[in-house]
Amino acid sequence: MRGHLELRTTFTDGVASRTENIRYLVVNVPSAYNILLGRPTLNRLRAVASTRHMKMKLPDLGGKVTIKSDQKEAKRCYENSLKTKIGVFMVTTRAPSEERIAPAEIAQERRPEPAGEVLEREIKGKTFKLGKSLGQAAQDQITEVIARHLDAFTWSALDMPEKDPDFLCYRLIMDPKVRPVRQRRRKFNEERRQVIKEKTKKLMSVSHIRKI
Repeated sequence: MRGHLELRTTFTDGVASRTENIRYLVVNVPSAYNILLGRPTLNRLRAVASTRHMKMKLPDLGGKVTIKSDQKEAKRCYENSLKTKIGVFMVTTRAPSEERIAPAEIAQERRPEPAGEVLEREIKGKTFKLGKSLGQAAQDQITEVIARHLDAFTWSALDMPEKDPDFLCYRLIMDPKVRPVRQRRRKFNEERRQVIKEKTKKLMSVSHIRKI
């Protein structure tokens, strides 16, 4: 990543136009595209894109701007994007084992592991793991940054008390005109029920959820 760049970008269909300041992320990677617009920008522009019709519409001061895509150009970009892929991944299937593997063991196996050997360093009562391949100066610099921002790390659900609803809040979109339908109760085994019970209790203890 090279950094950020804010540019005044004009969207026009030859008749109507709209100009906005858009912040771009500059990266040094091979790509067939010059610019990629993300969801935050599309939401801010209130743009509606249709891949089927190869068009994008967005409102302006007097009406709407309709941007049409060139099918030949889109096909060329797609073919060029396939040429830039340098990695080849082989996917193989393994015969199912007769022995049943516990879900906890599967989750443990899929966890990412640090590359190379690590050493443990205690920072203000908390233990962190740093790579042994780092030099002493780099280790000291990382330790200083972690110690300065130690309050940004969470060690358990108790470190995340009640959150302001203006910052984060989940809501169910429900239509009051639609008759509610009760779903069939799902059945879990004893081990799974115990896990659900513990996680629910943990979330309720920090007021992340509440009983209604």
